[in-house]
Amino acid sequence: MESVSEREGAVAEARGAPPVRAARMSAARALLVAMRPPEWIKNLLVYAGLLFSQQFDDPGRVLDATLAFVAFCAISSAGYLINDLRDVAFDRRHPEKRHRPIASGTLSERAAVVSAVALALFAVALPLLAVSAEVAGLVAGYGAITIAYSLILKRLVILDVMTISSLFILRVVAGAVAVDAHASEWLLVCTGMLALFLGFTKRRQEAMEEQESMPVASSASRPGTAGSRVTRPVLEHYSLPFLDQMVSMVTAAAIISYAVYAVDSPRIGSEMLATAPSVLYGIFRYLYLIYDRRDTRSTAAILTRDPGMILAGVTWVGTALLMLYVFN
Repeated sequence: MESVSEREGAVAEARGAPPVRAARMSAARALLVAMRPPEWIKNLLVYAGLLFSQQFDDPGRVLDATLAFVAFCAISSAGYLINDLRDVAFDRRHPEKRHRPIASGTLSERAAVVSAVALALFAVALPLLAVSAEVAGLVAGYGAITIAYSLILKRLVILDVMTISSLFILRVVAGAVAVDAHASEWLLVCTGMLALFLGFTKRRQEAMEEQESMPVASSASRPGTAGSRVTRPVLEHYSLPFLDQMVSMVTAAAIISYAVYAVDSPRIGSEMLATAPSVLYGIFRYLYLIYDRRDTRSTAAILTRDPGMILAGVTWVGTALLMLYVFN
């Protein structure tokens, strides 16, 4: 038999309101969860400039890169809070996202707004005071693009994924600027292609989830058509065949651009080709998880929890360090 709180929760969810929970997490814990620490793994791209400029043995440069990393963690978390505030109504319809702190009501919208502003101010002030004005400007630019994405760009087909890709490139550029290094043009192209790869595979995951959540009578229709439960409006404009084409194109482009970069690495030339097997395995493993295993976890969860992806990441870092710092 359902308890009173369970019945109240069901009614609240049916009305689009936050569900009533028997036990709520503390406000501080709810805020930390809403900041999505697992997603900070993407900010490790800030260290690319430090790695490829062979400055890992310089404590001062390591500190500069780390401060830039912290700034990007703060600004990205501010963006996640803004995004969740913007999408709260859609999240409450989603079987998993409805448990997010803002959607579930464990974190108030007012607290989320105040926290987002505080995080954004901290993110810009930290590099401005401790690294350089250029890095602070790049962090501020990242924040502006994130806001534009949450308000407008995430609802524009193709441009939504391209915007995500630009944020990955900004991380690499900011990391290079922080340590006074030059970011190779081919490295930036490769970063953009890999980001497009992750973006389009993520959209495919979401499109599959939407399709599987449709009633039987409408299972033949595309996500976003009558009868579906749309939790991301842009999915109305993505079909699975189109997404498959995009994934195929950016996969090939990512592999080719990385091969070109590795053949003509600015520091050690073609010796960087030793890292190519790890990149190839990582891409192929990711495709296997998305297509064959139908993995629905977030990008960060796949990268940090799947044994194969961890192996690819560890071997790539290890090989790159050996090529750049031992054998060179």
